[in-house]
Amino acid sequence: MKKIELLAYKRDDLGKRTAKKLREEAMVPGVLYGNNNTLIHFYSPMILFRELVYTPDFYQVELNVEGDIYHCILQDIQFHPISEIIMHVDFMELDPAKKVKVEIPVHFVGNSPGVQAGGRLMAKLKKVKVKALPGDLPEYIEVDISDLQLGKSVKVKQIQPENYEILVNPAVPIASVEIPRALRSRQGAAS
Repeated sequence: MKKIELLAYKRDDLGKRTAKKLREEAMVPGVLYGNNNTLIHFYSPMILFRELVYTPDFYQVELNVEGDIYHCILQDIQFHPISEIIMHVDFMELDPAKKVKVEIPVHFVGNSPGVQAGGRLMAKLKKVKVKALPGDLPEYIEVDISDLQLGKSVKVKQIQPENYEILVNPAVPIASVEIPRALRSRQGAAS
């Protein structure tokens, strides 16, 4: 699994005014929910979140709060509705013995015969919710589309989980190959 280190500093002053001042200084206020029900309030430079937030990948975070390292995952993030700057982040500390629920990105492998015949691959799910121990979390979930024909779809039940449990309805389609209108009209004229 991919890991990323994030530097942070403790903050004692909590409240809207302090949080607003931090954002004006290009800092992001945040909170870490610890294993022993402790909260650690911190702030971190906004630029450090670029690789963590604006990517389709899933990362485990090593949060370095003034020298104390916490292994965690990004639990929640809030954006400003207009400027879309990061307003606040929540991290959850990982316990190696406790299962966590996270959304893992889907990666498609193989060449679909339906796409080669002129169809268009439509990703229905970009992420799949799973439950696993932190050490068993996959970096991504691989979905083979090499048997996907025109008008067909691959469903969640076709994923073979390894050391994790899938928390999505098995009947939900992950991807399908749509038949383009031009191809449909040619097929209709041929019959």
